[in-house]
Amino acid sequence: MTTHRIGDITITRIEEQMGPGFPANGLLPDWDPAILAEHGGWLAPNYYQPESGRFVSSIHSWVIKTKHHTILVDTCCGNGKNRPGSDRFHMLNTPYLQRLAAAGVQSEDVDYVLCTHLHVDHVGWNTQLLDGRWVPTFPNARYVMSKTERDHWDPSLNPSLKAGQAEIFTDSVLPVIAAGQAMVVAMTDQIGDGLLIAPAPGHAPGHIMLRLLAGGQEGIFIGDVMHHPIQVYRPEWSSAFDYDPRQAEKSRRAMLAHCADGNVHVFPAHFGRPHTGFVRRQGDGFRFEFIEANK
Repeated sequence: MTTHRIGDITITRIEEQMGPGFPANGLLPDWDPAILAEHGGWLAPNYYQPESGRFVSSIHSWVIKTKHHTILVDTCCGNGKNRPGSDRFHMLNTPYLQRLAAAGVQSEDVDYVLCTHLHVDHVGWNTQLLDGRWVPTFPNARYVMSKTERDHWDPSLNPSLKAGQAEIFTDSVLPVIAAGQAMVVAMTDQIGDGLLIAPAPGHAPGHIMLRLLAGGQEGIFIGDVMHHPIQVYRPEWSSAFDYDPRQAEKSRRAMLAHCADGNVHVFPAHFGRPHTGFVRRQGDGFRFEFIEANK
């Protein structure tokens, strides 16, 4: 567990799983192993596993504690979810809720769940199985999601979805809507003092980020605008899972520029350890300055 601070607000990482993930060229189709000559020294072993050619990837949530609210950003994969396409997501049994409790947060304490987007590894703990039904895991929370994203993944509104995509919505999003706990917002909105929603489409149609402003500082929760820190150096490398790769690149470059120019603390969803840092300008491009937790 690692905790950071933005002003008087704490941000704690809640891990679901971490380890070797996709092959490098499976996640980033433009991957060129020649980049290891320049970056291999810091990529291995925390972000790239040379012996397997796989990226090291984390799946985690961020808990934001303000004076008034507890906010959970993205909810990983969840337990007992039928995801036959990937062993990393399928029928998991992890102590995620126990780790959340160890951070001082019970399910009932969460006021908001911010879904940067509605992919499989960002909505799983939205719900849990209780008496044979999927019900909201966080009974007192408003689940914040963009309308564009909600509408795209709703099989009743988008009949072109594949069965597996529809199942993710059915077991991890629809129960939240049925319980009246969904807070559907525009791509730009505000959910509290100093908590601003910013659009970042491309990886998913309605992908959003959360900007946290406190004490003259800013932190930004970027979801899957970047999957891996090498994209700081190669922002043109879009993910194989991006809905619109060119739009994803545009959103990524805008985010990098904003963070570099504003000294913004970046909180990614999948970076290995250390998991956060700052974007700095380097010539015509950018570099990433990793930082350890301060608590």
